[in-house]
Amino acid sequence: MEQIGTLGASPYRLSDLQLFSGVDTDILATRLASCAVLRLPAGERLEDTFQARLYIVLSGVLNVEGEIRAGTSDNTLTKVYPGESVGEQSVLDEQTNLSAITAVETADLLVIESDLVWDLIDHHNGVARNLLRLLSFRVRAANALLRRRQKLGEFYRQLSLNDGLTGLYNRAWLNDVLPGLVKTAHGNSAPLSLIMLDIDHFKRFNDTHGHQAGDAALRTTARVLSSALRPSDFAVRYGGEELMVILPDTPETAALMIAERLCKRLRTAVVFEDASMPLPQVTASFGVASLQAGQDEHALVAHADAALYRAKEGGRNRASL
Repeated sequence: MEQIGTLGASPYRLSDLQLFSGVDTDILATRLASCAVLRLPAGERLEDTFQARLYIVLSGVLNVEGEIRAGTSDNTLTKVYPGESVGEQSVLDEQTNLSAITAVETADLLVIESDLVWDLIDHHNGVARNLLRLLSFRVRAANALLRRRQKLGEFYRQLSLNDGLTGLYNRAWLNDVLPGLVKTAHGNSAPLSLIMLDIDHFKRFNDTHGHQAGDAALRTTARVLSSALRPSDFAVRYGGEELMVILPDTPETAALMIAERLCKRLRTAVVFEDASMPLPQVTASFGVASLQAGQDEHALVAHADAALYRAKEGGRNRASL
Protein backbone atom coordinates (compact mmCIF):
# COMPACT_ATOMS: atom_id res chain seq x y z
CA MET A 1 0.00 0.00 0.00
CA GLU A 2 1.31 3.45 -0.88
CA GLN A 3 0.10 7.02 -0.93
CA ILE A 4 -0.25 8.09 -4.55
CA GLY A 5 -1.24 11.68 -3.85
CA THR A 6 -4.02 13.76 -2.38
CA LEU A 7 -7.65 14.19 -3.33
CA GLY A 8 -7.01 17.73 -4.60
CA ALA A 9 -4.49 16.45 -7.13
CA SER A 10 -6.58 13.45 -8.22
CA PRO A 11 -9.21 13.14 -11.00
CA TYR A 12 -11.89 11.83 -8.62
CA ARG A 13 -15.08 13.84 -8.03
CA LEU A 14 -16.69 14.26 -4.62
CA SER A 15 -20.17 14.18 -6.14
CA ASP A 16 -19.59 10.50 -7.03
CA LEU A 17 -19.18 9.57 -3.37
CA GLN A 18 -22.24 8.54 -1.33
CA LEU A 19 -21.25 10.47 1.78
CA PHE A 20 -21.18 13.77 -0.14
CA SER A 21 -24.18 13.25 -2.42
CA GLY A 22 -26.30 16.43 -2.63
CA VAL A 23 -23.77 18.47 -0.64
CA ASP A 24 -22.07 21.65 -1.94
CA THR A 25 -18.88 19.97 -3.16
CA ASP A 26 -17.15 23.29 -3.92
CA ILE A 27 -16.91 24.02 -0.20
CA LEU A 28 -16.01 20.43 0.65
CA ALA A 29 -13.32 20.21 -2.04
CA THR A 30 -11.19 22.78 -0.26
CA ARG A 31 -11.48 21.06 3.08
CA LEU A 32 -10.74 17.61 1.66
CA ALA A 33 -8.07 18.59 -0.86
CA SER A 34 -5.17 17.55 1.39
CA CYS A 35 -6.65 14.17 2.33
CA ALA A 36 -4.44 11.28 1.28
CA VAL A 37 -5.31 8.88 -1.55
CA LEU A 38 -3.87 5.41 -0.97
CA ARG A 39 -3.46 2.63 -3.52
CA LEU A 40 -4.04 -0.92 -2.27
CA PRO A 41 -2.89 -3.56 -4.78
CA ALA A 42 -5.16 -6.52 -5.53
CA GLY A 43 -4.94 -9.23 -2.89
CA GLU A 44 -3.24 -7.04 -0.29
CA ARG A 45 -4.66 -6.28 3.11
CA LEU A 46 -5.08 -2.76 4.42
CA GLU A 47 -2.74 -2.58 7.40
CA ASP A 48 -3.50 1.05 8.19
CA THR A 49 -6.41 0.22 10.50
CA PHE A 50 -4.86 0.96 13.89
CA GLN A 51 -6.65 4.34 14.04
CA ALA A 52 -10.25 5.44 13.69
CA ARG A 53 -10.38 6.56 10.07
CA LEU A 54 -12.89 6.70 7.28
CA TYR A 55 -11.96 5.03 3.98
CA ILE A 56 -13.91 5.85 0.83
CA VAL A 57 -13.40 3.65 -2.23
CA LEU A 58 -12.56 5.81 -5.25
CA SER A 59 -11.87 2.88 -7.58
CA GLY A 60 -11.57 -0.88 -7.32
CA VAL A 61 -13.34 -3.22 -4.90
CA LEU A 62 -12.68 -4.16 -1.26
CA ASN A 63 -13.60 -7.18 0.83
CA VAL A 64 -14.49 -6.27 4.42
CA GLU A 65 -14.55 -9.15 6.90
CA GLY A 66 -16.79 -8.87 9.96
CA GLU A 67 -17.45 -5.16 9.49
CA ILE A 68 -20.43 -3.52 11.19
CA ARG A 69 -22.19 -3.13 7.85
CA ALA A 70 -22.92 -6.86 7.87
CA GLY A 71 -24.33 -6.73 11.37
CA THR A 72 -22.04 -9.50 12.55
CA SER A 73 -18.68 -10.04 14.12
CA ASP A 74 -17.98 -13.30 12.35
CA ASN A 75 -16.23 -14.02 9.07
CA THR A 76 -18.95 -12.62 6.83
CA LEU A 77 -17.42 -10.93 3.79
CA THR A 78 -18.94 -7.75 2.40
CA LYS A 79 -17.84 -6.13 -0.84
CA VAL A 80 -17.36 -2.36 -0.92
CA TYR A 81 -17.58 -0.69 -4.34
CA PRO A 82 -16.55 2.75 -5.68
CA GLY A 83 -18.39 5.56 -3.91
CA GLU A 84 -18.97 3.46 -0.79
CA SER A 85 -17.11 3.76 2.46
CA VAL A 86 -15.90 1.71 5.39
CA GLY A 87 -14.92 2.65 8.93
CA GLU A 88 -17.78 5.00 9.83
CA GLN A 89 -18.60 3.03 12.97
CA SER A 90 -15.02 3.17 14.22
CA VAL A 91 -15.03 6.95 13.77
CA LEU A 92 -18.34 7.38 15.59
CA ASP A 93 -17.21 5.08 18.41
CA GLU A 94 -13.71 6.57 18.40
CA GLN A 95 -12.39 3.02 18.44
CA THR A 96 -9.75 1.22 16.39
CA ASN A 97 -11.04 -0.14 13.10
CA LEU A 98 -10.71 -3.89 13.61
CA SER A 99 -12.22 -4.91 10.28
CA ALA A 100 -10.04 -6.99 7.96
CA ILE A 101 -9.97 -5.03 4.70
CA THR A 102 -8.53 -6.60 1.54
CA ALA A 103 -8.48 -5.40 -2.07
CA VAL A 104 -10.38 -7.71 -4.42
CA GLU A 105 -8.88 -5.67 -7.23
CA THR A 106 -6.46 -2.76 -7.03
CA ALA A 107 -8.27 0.01 -5.16
CA ASP A 108 -7.70 3.73 -4.63
CA LEU A 109 -8.91 4.86 -1.23
CA LEU A 110 -9.63 8.34 0.10
CA VAL A 111 -8.58 8.52 3.76
CA ILE A 112 -10.36 11.02 6.03
CA GLU A 113 -9.11 11.35 9.59
CA SER A 114 -11.57 11.10 12.46
CA ASP A 115 -11.34 14.77 13.49
CA LEU A 116 -12.15 15.94 9.98
CA VAL A 117 -15.10 13.56 9.70
CA TRP A 118 -16.58 15.00 12.91
CA ASP A 119 -15.97 18.53 11.68
CA LEU A 120 -17.81 17.78 8.43
CA ILE A 121 -20.71 16.31 10.39
CA ASP A 122 -20.88 19.38 12.65
CA HIS A 123 -20.79 21.96 9.86
CA HIS A 124 -22.51 20.28 6.91
CA ASN A 125 -26.04 19.02 7.43
CA GLY A 126 -25.90 17.14 4.13
CA VAL A 127 -22.95 15.06 5.28
CA ALA A 128 -24.68 14.26 8.58
CA ARG A 129 -27.88 13.34 6.72
CA ASN A 130 -26.05 11.06 4.28
CA LEU A 131 -24.18 9.36 7.10
CA LEU A 132 -27.43 8.80 9.02
CA ARG A 133 -29.09 7.37 5.91
CA LEU A 134 -26.10 5.12 5.29
CA LEU A 135 -26.04 3.77 8.85
CA SER A 136 -29.83 3.34 8.85
CA PHE A 137 -29.59 1.23 5.71
CA ARG A 138 -26.90 -0.90 7.29
CA VAL A 139 -28.93 -1.41 10.47
CA ARG A 140 -31.87 -2.62 8.36
CA ALA A 141 -29.57 -4.89 6.37
CA ALA A 142 -28.06 -6.23 9.60
CA ASN A 143 -31.53 -6.92 11.04
CA ALA A 144 -32.60 -8.68 7.85
CA LEU A 145 -29.45 -10.81 7.96
CA LEU A 146 -30.06 -11.63 11.61
CA ARG A 147 -33.65 -12.68 10.90
CA ARG A 148 -32.49 -14.92 8.04
CA ARG A 149 -29.88 -16.51 10.26
CA GLN A 150 -32.38 -17.04 13.04
CA LYS A 151 -34.75 -18.77 10.63
CA LEU A 152 -31.91 -20.87 9.26
CA GLY A 153 -30.78 -21.71 12.77
CA GLU A 154 -34.30 -22.75 13.72
CA PHE A 155 -34.51 -24.84 10.55
CA TYR A 156 -31.32 -26.71 11.42
CA ARG A 157 -32.37 -26.98 15.05
CA GLN A 158 -35.60 -28.64 13.96
CA LEU A 159 -33.65 -30.96 11.68
CA SER A 160 -31.48 -31.98 14.62
CA LEU A 161 -34.57 -32.89 16.65
CA ASN A 162 -36.22 -35.07 14.02
CA ASP A 163 -35.33 -38.57 12.92
CA GLY A 164 -34.23 -38.53 9.30
CA LEU A 165 -35.77 -41.89 8.39
CA THR A 166 -39.21 -41.68 9.96
CA GLY A 167 -39.71 -37.93 10.38
CA LEU A 168 -40.68 -38.50 14.01
CA TYR A 169 -39.04 -36.67 16.89
CA ASN A 170 -35.76 -38.22 17.98
CA ARG A 171 -34.10 -39.09 21.28
CA ALA A 172 -32.52 -35.63 21.59
CA TRP A 173 -35.98 -34.05 21.35
CA LEU A 174 -37.30 -36.51 23.95
CA ASN A 175 -34.50 -35.71 26.39
CA ASP A 176 -35.23 -32.02 25.96
CA VAL A 177 -39.04 -32.10 26.16
CA LEU A 178 -40.12 -35.02 28.33
CA PRO A 179 -38.81 -33.57 31.65
CA GLY A 180 -40.92 -30.46 31.05
CA LEU A 181 -44.02 -32.51 30.25
CA VAL A 182 -43.54 -34.50 33.46
CA LYS A 183 -43.07 -31.34 35.50
CA THR A 184 -46.19 -29.77 33.99
CA ALA A 185 -48.25 -32.89 34.64
CA HIS A 186 -47.17 -33.00 38.28
CA GLY A 187 -47.79 -29.28 38.70
CA ASN A 188 -51.28 -29.45 37.23
CA SER A 189 -52.15 -32.83 38.78
CA ALA A 190 -52.88 -33.94 35.21
CA PRO A 191 -52.42 -37.43 33.77
CA LEU A 192 -49.55 -38.18 31.42
CA SER A 193 -49.18 -41.53 29.69
CA LEU A 194 -46.46 -43.15 27.65
CA ILE A 195 -46.59 -45.95 25.08
CA MET A 196 -43.42 -47.83 24.18
CA LEU A 197 -43.59 -50.03 21.11
CA ASP A 198 -41.14 -52.37 19.47
CA ILE A 199 -41.61 -53.88 15.99
CA ASP A 200 -41.87 -57.62 16.45
CA HIS A 201 -38.96 -59.77 15.21
CA PHE A 202 -37.46 -56.80 13.37
CA LYS A 203 -34.01 -58.38 12.99
CA ARG A 204 -35.58 -61.44 11.37
CA PHE A 205 -37.58 -59.12 9.09
CA ASN A 206 -34.38 -57.34 8.05
CA ASP A 207 -32.45 -60.55 7.52
CA THR A 208 -35.24 -62.03 5.41
CA HIS A 209 -36.31 -59.06 3.33
CA GLY A 210 -33.33 -56.68 3.46
CA HIS A 211 -32.60 -53.41 5.19
CA GLN A 212 -34.52 -51.32 2.66
CA ALA A 213 -37.63 -53.29 3.49
CA GLY A 214 -36.82 -52.77 7.17
CA ASP A 215 -36.61 -49.02 6.60
CA ALA A 216 -39.96 -49.15 4.82
CA ALA A 217 -41.45 -50.99 7.78
CA LEU A 218 -40.18 -48.30 10.16
CA ARG A 219 -41.63 -45.55 7.97
CA THR A 220 -44.95 -47.40 7.79
CA THR A 221 -45.05 -47.72 11.57
CA ALA A 222 -44.26 -44.03 11.95
CA ARG A 223 -47.04 -43.17 9.50
CA VAL A 224 -49.55 -45.27 11.45
CA LEU A 225 -48.62 -43.48 14.67
CA SER A 226 -48.69 -39.97 13.18
CA SER A 227 -52.04 -40.45 11.47
CA ALA A 228 -53.77 -41.81 14.58
CA LEU A 229 -52.67 -39.31 17.22
CA ARG A 230 -54.14 -36.02 18.40
CA PRO A 231 -52.33 -32.73 17.68
CA SER A 232 -51.38 -32.61 21.36
CA ASP A 233 -49.69 -36.04 21.26
CA PHE A 234 -46.10 -36.79 20.26
CA ALA A 235 -44.50 -39.68 18.40
CA VAL A 236 -40.78 -40.37 18.88
CA ARG A 237 -38.26 -42.77 17.42
CA TYR A 238 -36.64 -43.90 20.64
CA GLY A 239 -33.94 -45.95 18.96
CA GLY A 240 -33.63 -48.67 16.33
CA GLU A 241 -37.03 -50.34 15.91
CA GLU A 242 -38.30 -48.98 19.22
CA LEU A 243 -40.72 -46.05 19.12
CA MET A 244 -42.64 -44.07 21.70
CA VAL A 245 -45.91 -42.18 21.93
CA ILE A 246 -46.41 -39.45 24.55
CA LEU A 247 -50.01 -38.75 25.54
CA PRO A 248 -50.50 -35.62 27.69
CA ASP A 249 -53.73 -35.35 29.66
CA THR A 250 -54.43 -39.04 29.07
CA PRO A 251 -55.11 -41.53 31.89
CA GLU A 252 -53.84 -45.10 31.78
CA THR A 253 -57.13 -46.69 30.71
CA ALA A 254 -57.44 -44.36 27.72
CA ALA A 255 -53.76 -44.84 26.85
CA LEU A 256 -54.27 -48.62 26.79
CA MET A 257 -57.20 -48.21 24.38
CA ILE A 258 -55.04 -46.01 22.14
CA ALA A 259 -52.24 -48.58 22.20
CA GLU A 260 -54.65 -51.36 21.26
CA ARG A 261 -56.01 -49.25 18.41
CA LEU A 262 -52.49 -48.54 17.13
CA CYS A 263 -51.64 -52.25 17.37
CA LYS A 264 -54.66 -53.13 15.24
CA ARG A 265 -53.93 -50.44 12.65
CA LEU A 266 -50.31 -51.50 12.31
CA ARG A 267 -51.34 -55.13 11.84
CA THR A 268 -53.26 -54.19 8.69
CA ALA A 269 -50.87 -51.53 7.38
CA VAL A 270 -49.40 -51.86 3.88
CA VAL A 271 -45.62 -51.62 3.86
CA PHE A 272 -45.28 -51.56 0.06
CA GLU A 273 -47.99 -50.38 -2.31
CA ASP A 274 -46.32 -52.43 -5.06
CA ALA A 275 -48.25 -55.71 -5.21
CA SER A 276 -45.26 -57.43 -6.80
CA MET A 277 -43.43 -57.15 -3.48
CA PRO A 278 -45.63 -59.05 -1.00
CA LEU A 279 -44.45 -58.92 2.59
CA PRO A 280 -45.70 -60.48 5.80
CA GLN A 281 -47.58 -58.39 8.28
CA VAL A 282 -45.70 -55.91 10.39
CA THR A 283 -46.73 -56.08 14.01
CA ALA A 284 -45.46 -54.51 17.21
CA SER A 285 -45.66 -54.99 20.95
CA PHE A 286 -46.93 -52.07 23.03
CA GLY A 287 -46.20 -51.20 26.66
CA VAL A 288 -48.32 -48.58 28.42
CA ALA A 289 -47.47 -46.60 31.55
CA SER A 290 -48.91 -43.55 33.28
CA LEU A 291 -47.09 -41.05 35.44
CA GLN A 292 -47.34 -41.79 39.14
CA ALA A 293 -46.90 -39.43 42.08
CA GLY A 294 -43.23 -38.70 42.67
CA GLN A 295 -42.07 -40.28 39.40
CA ASP A 296 -39.59 -38.52 37.15
CA GLU A 297 -39.23 -39.02 33.41
CA HIS A 298 -36.70 -41.84 33.83
CA ALA A 299 -39.03 -43.84 36.05
CA LEU A 300 -41.92 -43.28 33.64
CA VAL A 301 -39.88 -44.58 30.69
CA ALA A 302 -38.69 -47.56 32.74
CA HIS A 303 -42.31 -48.33 33.69
CA ALA A 304 -43.37 -48.27 30.02
CA ASP A 305 -40.38 -50.39 29.03
CA ALA A 306 -41.32 -53.00 31.62
CA ALA A 307 -44.88 -53.07 30.24
CA LEU A 308 -43.43 -53.53 26.74
CA TYR A 309 -41.46 -56.54 27.99
CA ARG A 310 -44.67 -58.03 29.39
CA ALA A 311 -46.37 -57.58 26.00
CA LYS A 312 -43.53 -59.49 24.35
CA GLU A 313 -43.66 -62.21 26.98
CA GLY A 314 -47.41 -62.49 26.40
CA GLY A 315 -46.98 -63.38 22.74
CA ARG A 316 -46.24 -60.02 21.03
CA ASN A 317 -48.61 -58.16 18.69
CA ARG A 318 -50.50 -56.82 21.67
CA ALA A 319 -50.60 -54.02 24.26
CA SER A 320 -49.90 -54.45 27.95
CA LEU A 321 -49.85 -52.39 31.14
